[in-house]
Amino acid sequence: MRTPSPSPWWDKAVHADRRPFLLARQRVIAAVRAHFAEEGFLEVETPVLQISPGNEAHLHAFATLWHAPDGERQPYYLRTSPEFAAKKLLAAGEPRIFELARVFRDRERGRAHHPEFTMLEWYRAHAPYEALMADCARLLALAAQAGGVTEFRYRGHVCDPFADPERLTLAEAFRRHAGMDLAAHLAPPGQEPDAAPFAAAAQAAGIRVAADDTWADVFSRVLVERIEPHLGMGRPTLLCEYPTSEAALARPKPGDPRVAERFELYACGLELANAFGELTDPAEQRRRFEVEMAEKARLYGERYPIDEGFLAALEQMPPASGCALGLDRLVMLASGARSLEDVLWAPVEHPASG
Repeated sequence: MRTPSPSPWWDKAVHADRRPFLLARQRVIAAVRAHFAEEGFLEVETPVLQISPGNEAHLHAFATLWHAPDGERQPYYLRTSPEFAAKKLLAAGEPRIFELARVFRDRERGRAHHPEFTMLEWYRAHAPYEALMADCARLLALAAQAGGVTEFRYRGHVCDPFADPERLTLAEAFRRHAGMDLAAHLAPPGQEPDAAPFAAAAQAAGIRVAADDTWADVFSRVLVERIEPHLGMGRPTLLCEYPTSEAALARPKPGDPRVAERFELYACGLELANAFGELTDPAEQRRRFEVEMAEKARLYGERYPIDEGFLAALEQMPPASGCALGLDRLVMLASGARSLEDVLWAPVEHPASG
C-alpha cells in the first residue's frame, strides 16, 4: 500500500499554518528595500537566462534551449546568481545596486535548500569588503525586527541577531575547532596547494579522508564537519579570509595573497551570505575559471561555457565589493519557520509519484 502523501501547500489548512511566515516574508522584504534605498542603492533587474551560469566546480545549473526564428538553437542556463550581469552594470557605471533575484540550483533540495529560491545580492563600487560586513549585521537586525523575533532559532541552536558579529578567520577556525595549521598548507599565488600533506594533517586530527581527495575536498570536509557546527552560536559569525583557491571570484588579500577577501555569514550554524572583495583581473579570472571547469569535468563530466562578455566587463569594472544572501534562509530564521518551504509562497512541487 502506498503511504498517503502529505497535504499540498495549497490546501487551505496548510496555507493557514504557513501564512504568518509568508506575511513575515513580505515585511522582511519591505525592510530590505527600505534599507538599501536609504543607503543610496538602485534596485535592478537582470536576466534569468544566462550564457554561463557560473564557473565553479560544484555549482549545478538547469540548462535550456532558445529557438531563434530562423531555427537556430542557442543553449542558455537559468541563472544560479545575478553576479555576472550585476558586475556588467558596475562596469557600465552604476555605483550601488541590489537585486532580489530568483535563482536556480540543480541537485539541491532539503530543509535549507530549494531548487528555486530568492537571492539578495548587492554591490558597492569603491568600497572595501568590510563595508559588507556592516551591511550584513544591519540586515540581520532589520529582519529580526520585521519578523517579530528577538532571537534566531534553528535546529536547537540560538543566535542573537542584534549582537555584534564575531569575526573569525579560516586560519583561526581551523586552529580552534580542528587543531590544524591551515596557513602551513596554503599555496603561493597562481599555484594549486598540495593535497597530500593537507590530507595527512586532517587524518591526524581525526578527520576521514579518501585516497583520491583533492585539497579542496579535504578543506570542505574539515569546514563542514569541524567548523560550521560552531558558527553563529549565540551571536552571528563572519568567517573570513578564505584560501584563494577556495574563492574563485575574490581578490587576494593585500599583504597575504594566499588568502582572499571573502567572508561568509553564519547564524545558528547556517550559512546565510557569501561576500567578496571582487576580483577585477580578467586574465586571472579566466585562469581560475579554467581550473574550476577542469575539476567539474573530472567530477561530473561536464563544463559550463565562460561568459566572454563578463571577462571583458572586468577590464572596465571599478574596484568593488559584493554580497549574496539567501533571503529565504534569513526569513526562515526571522519568522521562526521550521523549514525553507514554509516561507515560500508556492514551493516547487514534486512530480506526482505512481
